[in-house]
Amino acid sequence: MKFFLEVDMGETAFDGHAVEELGRIMRYWGGNVRHYEMRPGAGSVVYDSSYNDVGRWGIVEDAGAQ
Repeated sequence: MKFFLEVDMGETAFDGHAVEELGRIMRYWGGNVRHYEMRPGAGSVVYDSSYNDVGRWGIVEDAGAQ
């Protein structure tokens, strides 16, 4: 399995506050992920601090696994 986190920072990289906003997103989802079953297909929409949909995280099969 693979875990992915994809965040679209827009053209302005969160109005020049990319480090702060990405840190907040990772802290939030790092703590919240325990509420999800760790299996392919699990995932959720990711929101920024203004509650805008900015991406998603998920778990997928690892097609390259041997």
